[in-house]
Amino acid sequence: MKQIYSNPVLPGFYPDPSVIRVDSDYYMAASSFEYVPGLPIFRSKDLIHWQQIGHALTRKSQIDLSGRRSSEGIYAPTLRHHEGVFYIITTDVMGIGNFYMTAADPAGPWSDPIRIPYGNIDPSLMFDDDGTVYVTAQMGADKDSHIIQYEIDIATGAALSEPVVVARGDGGVWTEGPHLYKIKGRYYLTCACGGTGRDHRVLVYRGDAPYGPFEMMPYPMLTHNRLADDPIQNVGHADLVEDSEGRWWAMFLGVRPVDGQYSVLGRETFLAPVQWTEDGWPVVDNNEGTVRLEMTAEGTFIPLPSLASAAEPYWRDDFTDDQLGPRWAFLLAPQEEQVLLGTRPGYVMLMGNSLALRDTGPALFLGVRQQHRIVAVSTELHFVPENEGEEAGIAVRLNERGNLTLGIRREGEAQLLIAMMTDQGETTVLAEKPVPAERVWLRVIAREREYALLYSLDGEAWHVTGAAPARALSPESNGGFTGALLGMYATGNGRDSKTPAYFDYFSYQAE
Repeated sequence: MKQIYSNPVLPGFYPDPSVIRVDSDYYMAASSFEYVPGLPIFRSKDLIHWQQIGHALTRKSQIDLSGRRSSEGIYAPTLRHHEGVFYIITTDVMGIGNFYMTAADPAGPWSDPIRIPYGNIDPSLMFDDDGTVYVTAQMGADKDSHIIQYEIDIATGAALSEPVVVARGDGGVWTEGPHLYKIKGRYYLTCACGGTGRDHRVLVYRGDAPYGPFEMMPYPMLTHNRLADDPIQNVGHADLVEDSEGRWWAMFLGVRPVDGQYSVLGRETFLAPVQWTEDGWPVVDNNEGTVRLEMTAEGTFIPLPSLASAAEPYWRDDFTDDQLGPRWAFLLAPQEEQVLLGTRPGYVMLMGNSLALRDTGPALFLGVRQQHRIVAVSTELHFVPENEGEEAGIAVRLNERGNLTLGIRREGEAQLLIAMMTDQGETTVLAEKPVPAERVWLRVIAREREYALLYSLDGEAWHVTGAAPARALSPESNGGFTGALLGMYATGNGRDSKTPAYFDYFSYQAE
């Protein structure tokens, strides 16, 4: 049966997807970089409709990112399952390096990290039929980037063999993101190449033994690098999965640039069917433009009715539960003592630290990934700052070089509503005015080319305080590997805040 589905299947900043099937369920993990909890985990019945069920990194005892910068932290994971145990292997790029964790349930809890000795980034696990466990990982840099492989004791992470170079790419930069598979008795090795920009592509090798020798397919398995006007760009970093009916699929990252130039959403998760050539090579695209925003493919697509979609066009959090839902993310550290539920029923309380969003470090920010090009987010803030510099409000964050804030701040004897834009690391005040109210409604309207910042004193009549170009919130402008997050912030602007900020709700409404 032919079905129609839309790409991306998981919109917003969810790059480097890794996918597995366990019985009738599919599970997926994605990169998280500087955000915690880290490594979001999703479940699906059909590869199309995904629901987040948890994170793999939820405790400071597992990982401490508090000293990292934006786009450092946790890089591309690989999710695997073997003999009833789930495994996720990944890289803490500026910390402990490569490690893996285990869980009986992919929703968690996950074990503490088990470190492995070799590899730079993008490690992957493969469990062979004879019990051998292989790690395949990236080494080197730029054009010297290559793929190594070795065997480990899965109980301890100890190496059982020396690393062997198994692939060097096709001459492009950054050969990375490898995965080793055994399919129909042969070993297939896939890897990304060309960097994560317009030249991104997926290469595929095959051989009769785990270490090869491997022959490389003479053209990429997946790329849009010669489709300059295509609405989907930068496709690559794929993982393969076989469905219950014997069909093969690739999940991979891609970007939907505005005007062909930038995307505040960052790298998103796409899906495409894999076709096998007569001589046994897997092909997704090969510059034929088969990866589309609307796809037609064989399959039966049945969503999970009991769980909300990870890309709902509308949702609202009234903060009535005893813990935050899985869509929420902190910057670098959970800061449980500064973000509290229940101190005032139906509110979340933020107590700002000394850092602002324009600073490097764990500024107090509670955000969700922007998943739609056109969306409005709103909140009601109860906040009367008592001390100089105390500030709280609504924000859009790419990183410390690119962000927008609209909040209430104490300056001298005045309580100001202040809108600010940070672009290229330079902060500009877009607007400020005295607003002595004890509560204020704040809103950000995101459009493809612009963000508008609005406020209201009654929740009904809205006033625009400023606007900023969307490009300033894109990695193409301000660097990094992430996408924009929308959320709430609080800061003392140089000293820890003493006045709590209470947020009554947070709503997300996409067009």
